[in-house]
Amino acid sequence: MKILYIHGLASSGASGTPANLRSLLPDDVVISPDLPLDPIEALNMLRDICASQNVDIVVGTSMGGMFAQQMHGYRKIIINPAFHVSQSMRKRLGKNKWFNPRQDGATTFTITPELCDAYQEMERHQFDGITDFDCNNSVGLFGNADTTVNCREEFLDHYTDMRTFEGEHRLSFNDIRDIIVPLIIKMAQ
Repeated sequence: MKILYIHGLASSGASGTPANLRSLLPDDVVISPDLPLDPIEALNMLRDICASQNVDIVVGTSMGGMFAQQMHGYRKIIINPAFHVSQSMRKRLGKNKWFNPRQDGATTFTITPELCDAYQEMERHQFDGITDFDCNNSVGLFGNADTTVNCREEFLDHYTDMRTFEGEHRLSFNDIRDIIVPLIIKMAQ
């Protein structure tokens, strides 16, 4: 099975979640790229990966959940999605540090008003094109102690399978082992 993991804002493909998925699902392939800052470049890259790598399941957290839900035609696990990441970005204008190492070696990135505007424009159209397949094959997971974002009602405006778990915005190893991995296995059947 091939799993595409999409990271959140200020993270990278080298975050702990894909590393934990690889250790817990050693017979599967976990693809976890560093997202470009530009949202259109990121979305196009993710769609290209899904098509060229024949991805079976897409998993996205936070900002990655916003991108994941736009991967039409794929089974998806959308975790603590930040459907309006532009709002968070506007509070962090200027130079920011990456949380995790990136393949290009960059340690900082810059959030500009123009970048926020580009995300805001994507957000306006992010739910366009949702199909019955998407509705029936997408699970939203929401940590009951997530104080970073709360897009539950908006998720339910477009999807039906919303679940909560005992957890925060960032996933712990136990969350991945006890909740995410069993859901991936079930969705793959």
